[in-house]
This record gives sequence, structure tokens and C-alpha cells, in this order.
Amino acid sequence: MKRTFAVAVIVAFTAVGAYAAEKGIKGMSQEDMIKTARSAAPAHISSSASVMLPGPDGKLTEAVKGTNGFTCVPDIDGQERPDPICGDKAAMEWLNSAMNKAERPSNTVPGIAYMGQGGWHWEVDGKIVMDPATPGAKRLKEPPHWMILWPISSAETMIPERHSNFGTYVMFEGTPYSHLMIYQDPNDLPEKH
Repeated sequence: MKRTFAVAVIVAFTAVGAYAAEKGIKGMSQEDMIKTARSAAPAHISSSASVMLPGPDGKLTEAVKGTNGFTCVPDIDGQERPDPICGDKAAMEWLNSAMNKAERPSNTVPGIAYMGQGGWHWEVDGKIVMDPATPGAKRLKEPPHWMILWPISSAETMIPERHSNFGTYVMFEGTPYSHLMIYQDPNDLPEKH
């Protein structure tokens, strides 16, 4: 089962690997890429996680075999600064669906993912859009955060659908990819949460 999951992650993130290899992590040593990937989550999680790295062909391969069901990748957006992510099996299924532009995420349980170096998102007139190629989209840097990757409704929960000083919001409101964003450095979290 674990081997099947590792293969699924390799297939899922081929596009991510090719994109990231071109920009943010280009020229990094394997050791630096592993360190960057692990910086996404608290050490008590990332130290036992699998690490997937892009090879020369851009395809992700397992560089470190993990034992806790989490997988870390050194860069997902291919910007000038890496934005590593580390997530559990359900989170990686969610990301796989998003990267492959599936109609909806394939995870059947909530996923949790960490981005301890922050990430990027794109907005048009203050509203976050999924596709960076959306006309008028502006790129914005996000602070360190963690996510619960499961459909959530701003209207039902009264959690805002736009980022603010509140620090928590619903990203991609009204789509199958809506999820909870928590602007909190994952390294500030207690070991059990």
C-alpha cells in the first residue's frame, strides 16, 4: 500500500517537478532540496516524512523513504523562491487532483498540509483565483501556514473567504477545492494538534 502511494505521488507531481526544476530550486544540491522540502512542516513530522525531488527530467522521485505517511516536496509553484509543502496521504491526493485539473479532489477524508515557508496565490480584484493565467491575476506571497484540505463553506462556518488580519480564511470558496487556510507558522504548533 505504501509503495502504491509513493508511485501515485510521483505521477501526481510530475508537472510540479518540471515546473519547480526550472525556477525556484534550480541549481540546488540534493541535500539542499531535501532540507528545503523538510522546512515545510514541523521537524517532528518532516523528519520522518518521505521526500520527493525532481530529477533532471523534472519527474519527482522518492529521495527519502518516510515512515509516517507524510510526503514533502521542495517547491510547488516554481517561483523565484521555493514554496515547499509537506502533507499527509489525503493532502497529496487533493494536490494531485488540483495539479491534474480534476473536476474535484479525490481525497475521501480531510487532508492536512504544511507550508512553513509560505506560498503564493493569485488574485483578481481581491478575489483569489485558482488559475494564475486568469486575466488580470496578480501574484501575492503568503506567510507560513497550514491547511485543512476538505470542502468548507465560508457561509456555513462564518470564516471569511478572503485573507485578513483574522489569519484564517476559506480559499477557493464556492469550488470543490475550497479549503481552510490557517496563517500560523507550522513550527509554532505543539507536537500534538
